[in-house]
Amino acid sequence: MTAVRPHGATPPGDAAAPGHPAPDGPAAPTGNLGRAADAGHAAYAGHAADAGHAADAGRAAGARRAAAAGRAARSTSDHHRRGSAVRKLATIAAVAALFAAGGCTTVAEAGGSSSSAGGDCGIVTAALDGDDITPLDPAPTPALPVTVDSADGSTVTVTDVSRILAVNLYGSLAEIVFSLGLGGNVVGRDTSTTFPAAAKLPLVTPQGHDLGAEAVLKLDPTVVIADDSIGPAAVLEQLRRSGIPVVMIDDEQNLEAVPRHIRAVAAALGVPEAGERLVTRVQGEIDAAKATAPGGKPPRIAFLYVRGSAGVYLIGGKGAGSDAMIQAIGAVDAGTEIGLEKFRPMTSEGLINAAPDVILVMTEGLNSVGGVDGLLELPGVAQTPAGVNRRIVDMADGILLNFGARTGRAIQALAEAVYTPC
Repeated sequence: MTAVRPHGATPPGDAAAPGHPAPDGPAAPTGNLGRAADAGHAAYAGHAADAGHAADAGRAAGARRAAAAGRAARSTSDHHRRGSAVRKLATIAAVAALFAAGGCTTVAEAGGSSSSAGGDCGIVTAALDGDDITPLDPAPTPALPVTVDSADGSTVTVTDVSRILAVNLYGSLAEIVFSLGLGGNVVGRDTSTTFPAAAKLPLVTPQGHDLGAEAVLKLDPTVVIADDSIGPAAVLEQLRRSGIPVVMIDDEQNLEAVPRHIRAVAAALGVPEAGERLVTRVQGEIDAAKATAPGGKPPRIAFLYVRGSAGVYLIGGKGAGSDAMIQAIGAVDAGTEIGLEKFRPMTSEGLINAAPDVILVMTEGLNSVGGVDGLLELPGVAQTPAGVNRRIVDMADGILLNFGARTGRAIQALAEAVYTPC
């Protein structure tokens, strides 16, 4: 079962997860935020240098951050979910009627009471039913050598998978390798790979999400699996020149790409049959999670990417990745509905027009603006239905837009957070 925690209840392993910045630290982009597609889209989010974004977001940054710094954290109780799957789905379905009637639902334990005082809806963290990876059992035995087509157009032969390095902006490639049952062969990790089984591995992205050639070569990997979300390209080329096979995976981040990425990683590691087993499991979890979406009038959800310390305030739209997760739980992506694509600067007018019933944010982003009270001070947020009712859902940065082997579990957690009443 998936855990739905009141915000502030920290799961085991989260507090000191390496690779995640402190709330006041630099931006830690996840998902499609890593694409510097064009001037209007979100730039590589750790590099908050886009002058247009900074001008739009910076107007409210200084006073808000100063006010947010002294706020006391809201105190809530940690609810533990009970009951059968049948009761849970019945509860979720019943809540859809509240949305259809214009009522305010809150996020807490099924059958529990409101975790916030004064009738506001408060905020709850949508969390997975477990923080770690579940590998295939039995683990596969690689059949090598293999020759595969890399996403960069080259053909790569892999002869040894005893020392694997799987890295990208999202943490999804390492997640797939561990889920295939080959986690014991992984020798390093990227900033976004923070699940417990990998958290103690050496970090090879010393500059946020840029690979360090020296850090990689020191680990002596026998194969590197990456995608275009990570670089620099010169480092990847240096690895190739040193004789390390580098297999590139396409970096499309959506639900449809998940099986394709699993198959590509499995093929490169000589375990295609295990790849099919994992695809069956993950697709089954995705389909089951999507099936829990209730009927009735769907809620409007806006995903906000915020990094208060970096002055980054963006709203997601079509193709941002957040839209796929929102639509997977049967909700309406508010950014897409008002014609936004990818990530755009957040404005009060845009938010008010989007009129979200629920605001979805990443946990570190929420912390960076001083929690729910700080979020409500951003232009336009308090004037939305979500702001009025304090309907905020947060989810860990490395899970919400990961699109890896835990995607089905992430959808289930998000659905429960949105539809389960206080």
